[in-house]
Parts: sequence; structure tokens; C-alpha cells
Amino acid sequence: MAAAMIRYPWFNELIYRIDKLVHCQPLVIIAIDGSSGAGKTELAEQLREHYDANLFHMDDFFLQPHQRTEARLAEIGGNVDYERFKGEVLERIGLTKGFAYQKYDCSQGRLTDYVYVEPKPVNIVEGVYSMHPTLIGSYHFKVFLTVSRDLQLKRIGMRSGEVLLERFIKEWIPKEHAYFRHFGVQEQADVVIDTSR
Repeated sequence: MAAAMIRYPWFNELIYRIDKLVHCQPLVIIAIDGSSGAGKTELAEQLREHYDANLFHMDDFFLQPHQRTEARLAEIGGNVDYERFKGEVLERIGLTKGFAYQKYDCSQGRLTDYVYVEPKPVNIVEGVYSMHPTLIGSYHFKVFLTVSRDLQLKRIGMRSGEVLLERFIKEWIPKEHAYFRHFGVQEQADVVIDTSR
């Protein structure tokens, strides 16, 4: 964890604020939303290790092929299955018994492995659309990550390759920006962090 604190000067302050919640309530659900390439998954993994938390990825809830209707894809923030995520995950996190949900695999175009979840005090949800209006009311702490355009494209290109980078530029990043603006996602966060610094 020391390496994370060196890389991210703001990490200690983030931990301090989350600790205040952890010490005064039995259940804490954290959302990490923000731009593609901003470091949401990396930060979520660091927090998972720090708190021995459950970690949920919005990428596991992309729309299945039969859900990709013209109307749904035209909906702002509608290209993830927020209904399934709410019903299968968020509404079960507070239960005293474990539960399971299925991951969506983009390469196979279908639901695949089951993920089994045991109750834990800290639970983290990461990914674009995690603060969708149907979900945001479930969180106790909300983090929004931003990144400069140049660094964003560099990170996405290194991670996903040039072909997918083009799809990010032409399709996915504009959809993200429309979602951020339309729902005022950044303005509703408890903490906004620029990971370019």
C-alpha cells in the first residue's frame, strides 16, 4: 500500500474520509465513477486490499445482445444493465447471507461465470455508470475520477490497443460525457480526483 500512497498524493486523505464512515457504521458501499482511463479499477483494487472489501465491476454488467435495442442504446447511461446490477448486487449487499451473480463476458456475448459474495463491511463498486440515477442512492461515499484527454487516450491505447481506442474515441467516450453532463455525476460525488496529477 505504500507504493499507492507515493503514486497518489491524495490516497491518504481518501482513506481518512472512508475510515470515518467505516468506524461509525456497520456497512459502507463506495462508488468509483469517472472517465475511461482515469484509474478507477486500479484505485478500487487498492481499496479492496486495504479494507478486505468486496469489489464489483460495472464491466460485468454490460448489456446482453438481446437488450441492445435502438431505444436502449439511445438512452443516456443506458448501455449497462443497471437494472440487473441493482437487483442482483446492490439490493443484496446488506443481507446477512452470501449471494451470487453472473458476469457478462464481452468476448463471448453472454453471461458466464458466477461470482460468489460473502458479506463484508466495505463494498466497492467501480466503473463508468456506477453512479447512474437508479443506483446512486445506495452509496455511502462517492468518488469521481478525471484525467486529461492526452493521458486518457495514452492509457486506453496501451491497455486496449489501437482498434478499441478508435471505438472509445468515436463511441464510448462521447457516451460517457453525455452521461456525466446529463446527470451531473461529477457534481454529486463526495470527492473528485484528477489522476493526471
